Amino acid sequence: MHILHEIIGVPKLKIDAEGKTNATLTINPLPSGFGMTLGNALRRVLLSSLPGTAVTAMKISGVTHEYDTIKGVHDSVLDMSLNIRELRLKKHSKEVEEIEFKLVKSGAITAKDLKVSSDIEILDPSQVITHCDGADPKTTVKLRVEKGVGYRIISNEDNAAEEDAEMILIDANFSPVTKVKYEVTPARVGDQTNLDQLKLTIETDGSLEAENALKLAAEIIRSYFDLFNQDDAYTDEDFTTSFSAIRAKEEAEKQASVSAAEESFTPIDILGFSQRTLNALVNGNITSVEELLRTPMSQLTQLRGFGQKAKTELEEVLRDRGYTPGVPLSQQTNQPQL
Repeated sequence: MHILHEIIGVPKLKIDAEGKTNATLTINPLPSGFGMTLGNALRRVLLSSLPGTAVTAMKISGVTHEYDTIKGVHDSVLDMSLNIRELRLKKHSKEVEEIEFKLVKSGAITAKDLKVSSDIEILDPSQVITHCDGADPKTTVKLRVEKGVGYRIISNEDNAAEEDAEMILIDANFSPVTKVKYEVTPARVGDQTNLDQLKLTIETDGSLEAENALKLAAEIIRSYFDLFNQDDAYTDEDFTTSFSAIRAKEEAEKQASVSAAEESFTPIDILGFSQRTLNALVNGNITSVEELLRTPMSQLTQLRGFGQKAKTELEEVLRDRGYTPGVPLSQQTNQPQL
């Protein structure tokens, strides 16, 4: 991790989920250039490497190729296959499964007409597959459903390897992510003005929640970079650090500050000042020996009721107790006698 984070702090990550299909990730501050680096890497993995479900082949009785037509069906087989490619399904297991639907005498055929098992969910039942007008209702269309990753383009070799000659193979887009957009804007922390803020929005088809898609993409990226550090990881201590080290340092400083505040409060009245001098100090919000020693004499003399007499008394009392006036308690050379 960039050493700059020791100055600007650990980046703050926020994921705002709008239902299951939409989410917005915001992360800042980042060193200059890291917004583009992270945004582009996440976008590429989100679109290409997450598992999803798609129809990979179709079979219609009496039809042997996608350029054919079916009597009583408005769409050609090619147009029907394009509609089938857009079906949004969710499959729980990775085994290949066949589903089917029948043509109707007249009317529209939608995704809700599909006959599926309990292993498959239809995410958009209103998706139109085709329209019929005088079609044979006995005609059955079978679809092959698979779970996979990325985009699969059918080649001549795939068609030649297919055992069922009537099966028409279809290019398949398995990605559950339908839209990814990222934006890098300027960010600032103190004097550091050339920092980045990354905002990434994602939309899925519902088969994978948007927030989980972001987390899975990040884990995939991390797993590949771990390959470089499997044996002996190399770091440059002068220019690199880690989030855990920064958090540990911040926590240690916080605990030290709390402990110091709890352990270093000695009531000022233990010094035995006269009532007038004590009242002047307390009214000036100086209530402990530690705070008194930290306060310069020039500031004390500005307190109401703190005159020359009080100044002389304070110096005498501090010397009698073993304190050196104007020197913080942590820097006193001799152990004071309270």
